[in-house]
Amino acid sequence: MTLNIGYIVGSTSANSENRRLARALTRLAPHGVSLREILISELGFYNRDLDGDYPAPARAFKAELAAVDAVILVTPEYNRGLPGYLKNALDWASHPVGENSLSHKPSAVIGASVFPVGTALAQAQARTTLAFLGSPCLTVPEAHIQVTPGYFDAEDRVSDPRAAERLGAWLAAFIRHVQRERAA
Repeated sequence: MTLNIGYIVGSTSANSENRRLARALTRLAPHGVSLREILISELGFYNRDLDGDYPAPARAFKAELAAVDAVILVTPEYNRGLPGYLKNALDWASHPVGENSLSHKPSAVIGASVFPVGTALAQAQARTTLAFLGSPCLTVPEAHIQVTPGYFDAEDRVSDPRAAERLGAWLAAFIRHVQRERAA
């Protein structure tokens, strides 16, 4: 059975550590697990006035969420919090009322920073939002990835074998979480 996991990068930068982390995760996925990005760059600001007639980018975003078995949020931390860019996407996903695309969809949050636990508060905020939206979120193990020079190679693979093993173990824990949620 194939497991389709979508990931959402909470940064607008094409070269962000978090985008590179997401690419590294795709390379660590075991056979039978596919990871693909769900883009949020075309979403405007959420406005409930649009609930009756969602714009095409928001409809496409919700369709992509519906097409995956689970979601990983890959997020930086901006000023000790969740980037507005990512929070906006979660707001689009959860509306209109009664059409929450994240309800019962297994999720996880991971983030990379140049600081040791630089995404801890953003991840905590994301988990709080996901819990409110009814998305069963992996809580343990947490993964706060400190990116130092050379952490990723030119193809966005994790350079250090031990770091790659830890990241692979986190992904394996998430896959088990998704399998348990699907079986429940």
